[in-house]
Amino acid sequence: MMQFLSYGLVGSLRWWQYVVIALVFTHITIAAVTIYLHRHMAHRALELHAIPSHFFRFWLWLTTGMVTQQWSAVHRKHHARCETPEDPHSPQVLGIKKVFFEGAELYRVAVKDQSTIDKFGAGAPDDWLERNIYHRRNGLGIYVMMAIDLMLFGPIGLTIWAVQMAWIPITAAGIINGIGHYWGYRNFACEDASTNIFPWGILIGGEELHNNHHAYGSSAKLSNKWYEFDIGWLYIRIMETLGLAKVKKVAPRARLLNSKPICDIELLQAIITHRYDVMTRYASMLKSSCSTEFDKLRESLPQIDQQASLQNFRRWLHIDEDGLGEAEKATLNTILTHNTNLHTIYAMRQDLAAVWARSNASKEQLVKQLQDWCQRAEASGIEGLQAFAQTLRRYA
Repeated sequence: MMQFLSYGLVGSLRWWQYVVIALVFTHITIAAVTIYLHRHMAHRALELHAIPSHFFRFWLWLTTGMVTQQWSAVHRKHHARCETPEDPHSPQVLGIKKVFFEGAELYRVAVKDQSTIDKFGAGAPDDWLERNIYHRRNGLGIYVMMAIDLMLFGPIGLTIWAVQMAWIPITAAGIINGIGHYWGYRNFACEDASTNIFPWGILIGGEELHNNHHAYGSSAKLSNKWYEFDIGWLYIRIMETLGLAKVKKVAPRARLLNSKPICDIELLQAIITHRYDVMTRYASMLKSSCSTEFDKLRESLPQIDQQASLQNFRRWLHIDEDGLGEAEKATLNTILTHNTNLHTIYAMRQDLAAVWARSNASKEQLVKQLQDWCQRAEASGIEGLQAFAQTLRRYA
């Protein structure tokens, strides 16, 4: 009896075995969040068989107390209102400290807004279990989990349970929602501040590839580059092989074929489909030209910190002007006023983004605008811009 009270049903284990058990339990939780809540429910990127779907719902009830409809609604609102005052957890608006350390509290505040649930929570399960257990008694599951941990492992089970309870607030609410919109690298120049943070693939289930996700929100696969590891996608592929899942959509892969001398509707569609890749490639291919122009600017505008200005200008090529603060806009205007080529590079970037922003224009009008853009770029006399125009004509 004393041995049971000390070690639980599994008996005495070594310290590292307890660590492994805690990591396995938390890993199941993050897998449930990324596969079931995020990719399946919030974005409908895949369909799940009833077996994994019910298992994930039950496990999330035990380990987080989060309600499917509420989580999906808050996350969808995050995408719809990203980096605005209506975003439930934007570090660009609220500050990185607020989101990183109080992310779980921000989530609890968001789910209390019934208008958010009504507007963004459609499609959540509404069966007897959801209504009477998972939703009505959503706080009960975590205490059931505590009892299970105590029964299995004895007093050390409380420590394992505490790690389980802290896992999602730290990794999801803190790291993904906070750092994932504040620090890291970007594969795609999408409108928000989302970033990829590397390497956290196993611990966060692939969710650290946040910029990839925001570029293609409905993709079941979050990795894009060869060095990025999305373990959630690995589990999805295994379940698909077993007939327990069906992938509905993955992010399109950009292809570059032979350059087209005349822009057509197919080229326009390819560019619109891969617009984030296009804007990222634009900033990358114009790096050398920007550096050359900033060397010239150093002579005519010595009062500006050249290194900081060059870094800022490259960053500004990744975002729309509306995303800049007033101080940044003032600095940008000063730079553009004193250098014609930098003005051209920045203006051409804005004009290119406007091609897919003009929703009222017909396809024929957009093709003509694209053709005009390519001709102006090729006649600009800026080597990087000319090279990019030729690359733009190769998208397929």
